[in-house]
Amino acid sequence: MNAPAESNNEKLIHDIKAVVSDAEAILSATAGQTGEKMAELRATMVARLADAKARLVAAEEAVVEKARQAAQATDEYVHENPWQSVIIAGGVGFLIGYLVSRRD
Repeated sequence: MNAPAESNNEKLIHDIKAVVSDAEAILSATAGQTGEKMAELRATMVARLADAKARLVAAEEAVVEKARQAAQATDEYVHENPWQSVIIAGGVGFLIGYLVSRRD
């Protein structure tokens, strides 16, 4: 997976966690409210929160698994092509150094 897509996924997971946390806080704050309509709303929100949490866990696991696969593929490539890896890393380092030095 490429870095921008992974970053977007991590940001999405973080944002969903924040929404779930806020929703839980709202549920706690309205615990003292009574009435049939409020009870129905709370039950619906609790069910949706449970579903959102389950989906969030699944999304996190998918992101972790893809990152693990990418790391494993990189490790295998480096072990199979050590000199190419050294040359590529040196070239990338040189390019970054060149670009940083031009900014100053």
